[in-house]
Amino acid sequence: MAEIKYDVKEKLGVLSESAKGWSKELRSISWNGREAKFDIREWAPEDESMAKGVTLSKEELKKLKDILNNMDL
Repeated sequence: MAEIKYDVKEKLGVLSESAKGWSKELRSISWNGREAKFDIREWAPEDESMAKGVTLSKEELKKLKDILNNMDL
């Protein structure tokens, strides 16, 4: 399997933190040299490891924002 390269452009916010120190975060990340996208996933302390997550384009993030704004939370 080919190595996946990534470059964290910006840490935008922490959504939660686990007792083991992992944090679920929204970040802007460039994957394999491509244009940066928005990414939600868990990161180990010191960013030495990451869990599976979801990557969103700007348009998808805007749509998600609209959906969340219309929810009765």
